[in-house]
Amino acid sequence: MFSKSDDKSRAVPKGLGEPIQRAASSTVPSLISADLKVVGNLESDGDLQIDGQVKGDIKSRSVTVGERAMITGSVTAETLRISGSVDGTISGTSVNVAKTGKVKGDIAHQTLSIEAGATIEGQIRRLDSEKPNGGTKSVASPSAEAGAAKAASNGGGDKPAAG
Repeated sequence: MFSKSDDKSRAVPKGLGEPIQRAASSTVPSLISADLKVVGNLESDGDLQIDGQVKGDIKSRSVTVGERAMITGSVTAETLRISGSVDGTISGTSVNVAKTGKVKGDIAHQTLSIEAGATIEGQIRRLDSEKPNGGTKSVASPSAEAGAAKAASNGGGDKPAAG
C-alpha cells in the first residue's frame, strides 16, 4: 500500500512542469499601482504603467508614467508618455511629456512632443534613427532644438518673440 512503485505511468496534471506560454503582445500593461513603492530595477518586454513610486532604472517596450507617479532613475523604452515626475535620464524612440509631466534629467529621443505646462530641467538630444541602441549619434544640438521650438511658438516667422 505504501511501498514505492516503479510505475512511471502516474498521472501528472497536464501543464505542470511545462513553461507558461504567453502571447507575443499582451494588451494588458503591467501595473505599478499608486500605493506601491518599488526599490530596484524593472525590465519588461511589454507595456508598463506606473502610478506609484519607483527608485531604480526602468526598461520596457512602452512606459506610461501616471500623473501621481514618481520615478527616480533612468527610463528607457520605445514609447514613453510622462504625466508624472521623473528624476533621471529618459531615452526613447517616441517621447511625450504631458502638461502635468515633470522631468529632471536629460531626454534622448527620435520624436518628442511637449505639452504646454510641462516642466523639463535637462538637455534634450535627438537620436539618429539608424542607431537606436549603443551607437547613438546626436543630430541636433539642444540649442538648435530650443531655437526651433521658440521659432515655432512665435509662428515660425523671423520676428522676435513677444515678451
